Amino acid sequence: QVQLVESGGGLVQAGGSLRLSCAASGRTLSSYAMGWFRQAPGKEREFVAAMSWSGSIIYYADSVKVRFTISRDNAKSTVYLQMNSLKPEDTAVYYCAFRRGNLPRVNVLEYDYWGQGTQVTVSS
Repeated sequence: QVQLVESGGGLVQAGGSLRLSCAASGRTLSSYAMGWFRQAPGKEREFVAAMSWSGSIIYYADSVKVRFTISRDNAKSTVYLQMNSLKPEDTAVYYCAFRRGNLPRVNVLEYDYWGQGTQVTVSS
């Protein structure tokens, strides 16, 4: 079983930046793909970014492409989401997720393990 703990959320002004962290623990983490999703009040959880463990395959939602970057720290088994040029519409609870298998997916139903989420609020 994989355990995920997100951190780094908070309140930021439009145009600002935040870096979210997802600390992962478990066995054979290299056999998983990773993703970030977000959910705003009253809306469905939506895809943000995903990558294979090796980083050879990376996907971004069109709404965050160029502005956001997903990455991983090998030594700490931590997944990051660097968010730049934040907009009010980025406001949501952000979730880290892992799925079994090497290929990342954009569908929320394809993921097996989820963190508790971290709130990101972008003021205008």
